[in-house]
Amino acid sequence: MRETSITVHAMRARRVDRIATSVLIAIAASLCLLLGIMIGYVLVMGAGKMFDPSFLFGKPQQFKAGGGIGPELFNSFYLLVITLIISVPLALGAAIFLVEYAPDNVIVHVAKMAIEVLASLPSIVVGLFGFLFFVLMMGWGFSIISGALALTMFNVPILVRVIQQALESVPLDQRDAGLALGMTRWETTLFILLPAAMPAIITGIILSAGRVFGEAAALIYTAGQSAPVLDFTCFDLTNPSCPWNIFRPAETLAVHIWKINSEGVVPVLTAISDGTAAVLLVCILLFNLVARFIGRTLSRRLSA
Repeated sequence: MRETSITVHAMRARRVDRIATSVLIAIAASLCLLLGIMIGYVLVMGAGKMFDPSFLFGKPQQFKAGGGIGPELFNSFYLLVITLIISVPLALGAAIFLVEYAPDNVIVHVAKMAIEVLASLPSIVVGLFGFLFFVLMMGWGFSIISGALALTMFNVPILVRVIQQALESVPLDQRDAGLALGMTRWETTLFILLPAAMPAIITGIILSAGRVFGEAAALIYTAGQSAPVLDFTCFDLTNPSCPWNIFRPAETLAVHIWKINSEGVVPVLTAISDGTAAVLLVCILLFNLVARFIGRTLSRRLSA
């Protein structure tokens, strides 16, 4: 009788397990299907413009039917590079301090809580603060440096959390081994912890770069909504047409999509918007693929 009861219980448990597994698979399949439909729709709708060289690299002033997105494409990558140059060293230093050097006291706990709050701060709030401080108070106007610093405020808390988790995932034995060999804490961090955590750090940086690349709300109020004609033969950093001038306005791809749809004056609005969205989506997908490739490559080489 007891064996029968155990058998019935086991059959019921297996049945519940199959039902739960089926539900989870259905949910995951639905999400993948929805994501695939969204990506496919954007790529199909923008395919006509996405593969047009004049659209990708042309100047808006050269085309009466909406122009190209050459300046916006360059501005997006240029803003991203400047943002990473500023934010990565700050985030790396802050994460190393919090993990390896910070004492366990109230101030450190408050700092960690502040980082958590800033990491979840809406980008529109960051944009409004950047507008009030960088654009107005600092007098930089709508410029690349204003947008880059606003994106830095948006990106640093996220990077700090990613790097902090990567460093904390390194086994404690490796720290102790380095210290036991006579290495200082800084040498242990530099030559043992960072190489071990580097695959996760690089992956986090590239994924955050993809998020920053598609940001629009924070840049509308800081980098501006205009894309001046760029002269790549000009190296006068005070010239508004110089592409390397960080004090010129810079409309990015995401801001360009918002701008042309909000104004509604472009004759071929749908085609330009769909093409820009497809290019933006492809760039973000490439960021994710590159992050996975680099993360796996570094993991194999550093752990071999």
